Amino acid sequence: MFVAVAILLLALLLGGLGFAVHVLWIIAVVAFVLFLLGFLIRGAEHSWYRW
Repeated sequence: MFVAVAILLLALLLGGLGFAVHVLWIIAVVAFVLFLLGFLIRGAEHSWYRW
């Protein structure tokens, strides 16, 4: 019985971790698209950051 509970907890943990990583990937893609749009709209010369 303990092994079944341990396997279930491990599956829930890995499933939750996979969901969190998926959400982080979505946030990263959205941030990258917004960065590209800002870069294209304002142009390379008038960026909000200084390199």
